[in-house]
Amino acid sequence: MDKLFERHDIYLSNVPMGYIRDFAHRINWESRLIMIKGPKGVGKSTLLLQYIKTHFDSDDRHVLYCSADTNYFATHTLTELADGFAKIGGKWLFIDEVHKYKGWSSEIKEIYDLYRDLHLVLSGSSLIQINDGQADLSRRISVYDMPGLSMREFLRLDMDLKIEPVAFCDLLEFPNKYCAYVRSVCHPLEHFPRYLRNGYYPFFFEGKRDYYPRLENVINYVIDVELTKHRNIEVGNTRSLKALLQVITQMNPYEVDIAKLSKATGISRPTTLKYLTHLEEAKLIRRLFSNLKTITDLQKPDKIYLDNSNLLYALCPVMPGIGTVRETFIANQLASSTHDVEYAGYKKGDFRIDGTYVIEVGGADKGFNQLTGQDNSFVAADDIESATLRKIPLWAFGFLY
Repeated sequence: MDKLFERHDIYLSNVPMGYIRDFAHRINWESRLIMIKGPKGVGKSTLLLQYIKTHFDSDDRHVLYCSADTNYFATHTLTELADGFAKIGGKWLFIDEVHKYKGWSSEIKEIYDLYRDLHLVLSGSSLIQINDGQADLSRRISVYDMPGLSMREFLRLDMDLKIEPVAFCDLLEFPNKYCAYVRSVCHPLEHFPRYLRNGYYPFFFEGKRDYYPRLENVINYVIDVELTKHRNIEVGNTRSLKALLQVITQMNPYEVDIAKLSKATGISRPTTLKYLTHLEEAKLIRRLFSNLKTITDLQKPDKIYLDNSNLLYALCPVMPGIGTVRETFIANQLASSTHDVEYAGYKKGDFRIDGTYVIEVGGADKGFNQLTGQDNSFVAADDIESATLRKIPLWAFGFLY
């Protein structure tokens, strides 16, 4: 246990405290069992350590942070850890990368049931399954999906600009008021292209020059390691997954042709649809459907995007089309701020949000022709600073969280 506390102290001494993401406020930390899920690289480990450093004294031994991918767990179990920690009065146990521990769910269930005074905070891959067939934790656990940085958060880290977020409904109702507020702090159009290219993953600030190689390493790790482990993809089929991802980077989101995708990658239609589901679960792509309530397991999506615009710039062999970049950005920011995003329908707008609002995305000259007859409809226009009636700057959707 002394060795674990020694490592705990080292981790805490190295965690940056300059900015703590607002995502921390979404979490009910008083829950006895918390899971923070998210793709590799969005800052889950940092968030756990920041919470500990903010809420506990440096010498407090009632709290312990450890990572499940360390050598300690080669000879010890999670249950042994919890038992020893509880016996010395431990109250808060933070276990990072828990998905790397085989059979984690059954042991966590046992710990939860045995040690009633112990709070468990876990982090894991976006592919982690709460009900994995060994232990169903769904009735016990509070799960939170952690996204990458919003444009607002990127500006906070990059330029120390302190800008308050805006609620989606407030942005739609009073767009110019909020846009004027942001413009009083910075010139958003100056920074928007940088965010689209490299603002989503916090590790950009650890080494800006090697951002894309690191991002490609993350993509390869997710496919080669996480998908093979958590979705039982055979190692020999990872090349097909990467080929499928590469084809998606070059296709028009409106032209989802599963037969064409299958032919281009040499994968059968049912397998292609299954792989698309897995890639979305891994936060590498985003599938859009016209009705989220009626999705079936092997249903063809109406649109396919990469999960965020940084992936698009990293993977596309040529400069990605600006239309695709714009739509990828707004779909990501809306979904990351916990809104339901659907395909609005042919000639009815690009997106339907929360089943109520319709948004068409385009450039500065984008008009409302496609939204004729649509209630609660808006244009998200690139290359403009101010809102006009129902025409809102595209960049403003980067300040929702």
